[in-house]
Amino acid sequence: VQLVESGGGSVQVGGSLTLSCVASGDTIGRYCMGWFRQAPGQEREGVAVIAPDVGIDYSDSVKGRFTISQDNAKATVYLQMNSLKVEDTAMYYCAASRGYIATSRRLVATAYNYWGQGTQVTVS
Repeated sequence: VQLVESGGGSVQVGGSLTLSCVASGDTIGRYCMGWFRQAPGQEREGVAVIAPDVGIDYSDSVKGRFTISQDNAKATVYLQMNSLKVEDTAMYYCAASRGYIATSRRLVATAYNYWGQGTQVTVS
């Protein structure tokens, strides 16, 4: 599966952005889909994931502010980001993994084997 992110940009503190990840090459309903982010000098961090027939997980740092959703007909995964903070500044990546991922690893980057090129989010 190929993944292409869009929707990043610059926004003020407290603002909102919606990221999109369009998938091609396979049916995303078969995949665990995730959003990750990486700030300069930091490790890639899991933000939100949506797993088929299992549900949704969020990192504690974004819980209550970010919402992940999926439209299988459009082969698109979204990340609605509200109440943005300076510390949300990072490159955001869409990721996919076919098959089951244990709950403890769903927000772990190494559990995913398909990645998009990233979209930059800057909050100031």
